[in-house]
Amino acid sequence: MHRRTRKLIGTSIIVGFVPVYALVAMALAQARPVREAPALIQIFCFAGLGLAWIVPLMPLIKWMEKPDSGT
Repeated sequence: MHRRTRKLIGTSIIVGFVPVYALVAMALAQARPVREAPALIQIFCFAGLGLAWIVPLMPLIKWMEKPDSGT
């Protein structure tokens, strides 16, 4: 598969995944344990939720950037 095709597929998946993840992250951020936690814990929770989308998408991004085979 050509790199250009992989990038198109990967970008489409990312564009679909990020809004769904954002809704899930917002729901988790509004959960009672997070709302009632001390401010410092809330900051770490929000930072973690804000960065956690990278974990499932990193293998996809690496796959998208893989060089073409044969060229």
